[in-house]
Amino acid sequence: MYLDHFGLHELPFRITPHTDFFFSGANRGATLEALLYAIGHDEGIVKVSGEVGSGKTMLCRVLMERLPAHVDTIFLSNPSIAREEILYAIADELKLEVEGERPTIVLRVLHEHLIDLYAQDRRVVVLIDEAHAMPQETLEQIRLLSNLESSRSKLLQIVLFGQPELDEHLNTPQMRQLKERITHSFRLDPLVRSDIEAYLDFRMRAAGYRGPNVFSAAAVRGIVKASKGYTRRVNILADKSLLAAFADNTHGISAKHVHRAVRDSEFYTSRVSKAKIGLAAGGVAAGLALGLGLHYVLSPSTPSAAAVAAPAQAAAPVAAVSQSQNAAAPIQSPATSVATNATAPAQQQGARPSEVPARPAPMIETAAASAPLPNAAQPTSHVPSVSAPATSAATMRIAPDSSAVNGARPGSTNYVPPAPAGGKLTRERFAATQEWLKSAPGDHYSIQLITANRQDARRIEELLERAPGRGLDLADFHVYGVKIGDDQHYRLAYGLYPALAEVNQGIANLPPIYRQFRPYHRSIERMRSQNRQ
Repeated sequence: MYLDHFGLHELPFRITPHTDFFFSGANRGATLEALLYAIGHDEGIVKVSGEVGSGKTMLCRVLMERLPAHVDTIFLSNPSIAREEILYAIADELKLEVEGERPTIVLRVLHEHLIDLYAQDRRVVVLIDEAHAMPQETLEQIRLLSNLESSRSKLLQIVLFGQPELDEHLNTPQMRQLKERITHSFRLDPLVRSDIEAYLDFRMRAAGYRGPNVFSAAAVRGIVKASKGYTRRVNILADKSLLAAFADNTHGISAKHVHRAVRDSEFYTSRVSKAKIGLAAGGVAAGLALGLGLHYVLSPSTPSAAAVAAPAQAAAPVAAVSQSQNAAAPIQSPATSVATNATAPAQQQGARPSEVPARPAPMIETAAASAPLPNAAQPTSHVPSVSAPATSAATMRIAPDSSAVNGARPGSTNYVPPAPAGGKLTRERFAATQEWLKSAPGDHYSIQLITANRQDARRIEELLERAPGRGLDLADFHVYGVKIGDDQHYRLAYGLYPALAEVNQGIANLPPIYRQFRPYHRSIERMRSQNRQ
């Protein structure tokens, strides 16, 4: 409908995966490269997790296209497949004649065929989408399939794509054997504001747009807030915003267009309290949200609730509903939202070690932090560190809140996020990290260990306290800030690595107490940009 209006040759924000529109920012490109590396080096089972709409299926499709020609790809998208059926599904994809055979026979035929392929220097990788919904018995069969190997390497590579529920499932006692076989674990985090801004522009230009940016700063802020960083929601809101701008006969997307898009989206929930406006008025408001649909987005001016109300007696309360909803709407006017929503660059985590052992670690779990674990061996190789002047938390001027620090606003080069309320080590490493980020090479990587909110910053302190006893240098740990939604969080990262191969080895070498959180790599540039938001 709006293609000619914006000079597009195809829809830029379709929610179905289209590999020409793969966005390599926000760590997606780095994750893709890491997956290609893991598969190319016979690394067994690999896991990719992320929330609904975070881009897992898109990543899976792009991975299938980028795998080298000697790799045969099997894509399984049916999560309800039974244990024995997965054997027949893989055999069928490999064109093996096993119909009617017993599962044991199918497994033997499959093993022999994989050995033949290996002798021809060919590899087979199975990509399993929606793995979080698979029955436990099927996941157990996947573990057994991962045991198919030659004398030197795995015969079958397996990549699991799933929602965070997959991580929870793997943490149960019944799944511990499968979890132990996962050699690499990646997580797709929600996009931050700078990622979303770049994503919108990338998609528009991939669809043929050649003009200036159509999404205003206020419009981007509105999409950031309403989408919570999930790419599927960004696509839905961007598409509806373009439709609303087309209806207004304008080529620029403003906050009001995003506001209409948000109100017309399924994930929109009104902040109006039914207790305050009464059940009748609440019913009218619900009717508006459900009934206006596409007309609501296309309408040049948002219809008021009062105009829809039939009985004259209902006019006053309905008008009040309209005002309440407008006041509480997720999209603010440019004047207000600039002050309250100034979120900044991209999200990536990294850190550099002066002397770096390697290892993995994502989000933290409380019980595990206190469990005693064996000391890890000292790292055998080191990566030269980027030296940073030691700065104590006492000498750094850090404001108590996120509005402005030393006159700098979020997003600016000189901005420093509010200091964590954690212990002495956390604050010292936070202060040192602010200086270190100024000179650390942006194309290097660090290992993200955990993310904690203000109240849980003590978790970071506990891990820092245990570092010397595990043979790790405190100077190689980095604490920095990141905004998730409207809340300030802090991330602990470890080390500095020049390439993905080194950071992956670093993850593997981490002591168990850090590796239990399924750490993963982050680029220094994304870490730096997150810290400024």
